[in-house]
Amino acid sequence: MSGIQFVEADPDKTTTSIITMYESITGKKLFPADPERLFLLTISQIIVQQRALINATAKENLLRYATGDVLDGIGETVWTPRLEAAPATVTVRWWLSAPRAEVVLIEKGKRVSPGGGLYFAVAATTEVQTGDLYADVVCECMQAGTIGNGFVPGQINQIVDPIVWLSRVENITVSAGGTDRESDDRYRSRIRTAPERFSVAGPSGAYEYIVKAVDERIVDVLVYSPAAGVVEVRPLLEDGVPGDDVLSAVATALNDRSVRPLTDNVRVLAPEKSAYSIDLTYWINEEDATDATAIQAAVQKAVDDFQVWQRSKLGRDINQSELYRRVLNAGAKRAEIRSPVFAQQAQTQIAVASSVHVAFGGLEDA
Repeated sequence: MSGIQFVEADPDKTTTSIITMYESITGKKLFPADPERLFLLTISQIIVQQRALINATAKENLLRYATGDVLDGIGETVWTPRLEAAPATVTVRWWLSAPRAEVVLIEKGKRVSPGGGLYFAVAATTEVQTGDLYADVVCECMQAGTIGNGFVPGQINQIVDPIVWLSRVENITVSAGGTDRESDDRYRSRIRTAPERFSVAGPSGAYEYIVKAVDERIVDVLVYSPAAGVVEVRPLLEDGVPGDDVLSAVATALNDRSVRPLTDNVRVLAPEKSAYSIDLTYWINEEDATDATAIQAAVQKAVDDFQVWQRSKLGRDINQSELYRRVLNAGAKRAEIRSPVFAQQAQTQIAVASSVHVAFGGLEDA
């Protein structure tokens, strides 16, 4: 399937076919320097390019190969629009210079900033009540995407739109929830499972489809029934365990009257964390001494990537062999891995590293 071709686009075969046909019709043998042959070679190249374009265009109509706007069009046929970029949100504390005898309004749209030309705006008008010194207000990044994520408490502290009696602002939570426009690969996966939604959320595939449509960050979903009439749903984010906001959004989506069968008691729960440690020493071949610095960086990245891989799927066993493979592929000669050791995980668990110690043991002879 990966090599599917709708029309023949091999340059040699196309050229041979054209010359053979010409010689058959005219009865003339074409030699390499014949003007007619040179002309036919030019025509052949144009035909090959057209056939390559035909193949590319035709393959775009297949879900496996479709990209961009064409993929969006395929999604429309199964009522599955692409998830657009979403802005990050954060809770900001707005301080007054002193308690007031009247209510102070913090109007929707008032902006604060961490600097660098990025702004967060008040999501809904909020009141600082009489006698209070501050109000905690949910603010939304004015630029959609992940750019607004990760500002730790205290970083968003610049007042952009002054308010009378306002003295200072500061975020009291880490900004989070911003997502980029859904990637082609993830969107394609949702389109593939879209037919499941034409039933109410009875089949596990229908639950999975609905859950993944709630938030682009959801990379895996476990749907199972621990008891008759009970359905447990555990979504997993690309960066780990989802917070209460995501769980609440999933629960709302699954309990819609048009989705949930009346007999189902749906419980939306976070995955269970299973802690493990990484403790390893690795050595580099003396022949690779000149590349030792690059190999050390590659080994560290391999360890980091292993942690992401380990926690990116529910029920994935803690696999020491996978870590060993990645470290050697990064350029290490050998590795001594003291932990983790292989451990099976329950389907409700994700493995999360609690401590990481990676040591370079030096250079060794081959």
